[in-house]
Amino acid sequence: MNTSWSKLLRGYTLIELLVVVAVLAILAAAVFPMAEIALQRDREHELKRALWEIRDAIDSYKHAVEKGDIALTATAAPYPVNLETLVTGVPGVKDSSRIFFFLRRIPRDPFADPAVPIEKIWGLRSFQSAADRPQAGEDVYDVYSRSDKVGLNGVALKDW
Repeated sequence: MNTSWSKLLRGYTLIELLVVVAVLAILAAAVFPMAEIALQRDREHELKRALWEIRDAIDSYKHAVEKGDIALTATAAPYPVNLETLVTGVPGVKDSSRIFFFLRRIPRDPFADPAVPIEKIWGLRSFQSAADRPQAGEDVYDVYSRSDKVGLNGVALKDW
């Protein structure tokens, strides 16, 4: 009989269970901030990619104007009048049946509110505006994030 009671009494004590739960809580508390940083880093990487994609499309548009493939806009600046122009395309000068496309779609700012329409998430800078005070104008020379957050590198996202 003595052996059967010892088999029934085997198991974890309340103290042992509390120690295990405490250790798991400490580990979870250490992992959670690291997961937040990893998520922030992923969103920043996506923002960089989106900015480079749009800026590359604007540069390609300018290059096509300088080559004479597409007509200069009414603004007399070799830049698109809006971001949508890069997606919808521009007819060629030499062959009007040829349409020049520069983007498949306008990428989203990962820090922008998903409810905001894509046309309004990017801040636009015209060729005539100063770099330190970007203003929208008759053309799109550059884009920036409208987020008021600061990146992991300490630089405001709007200054990227």
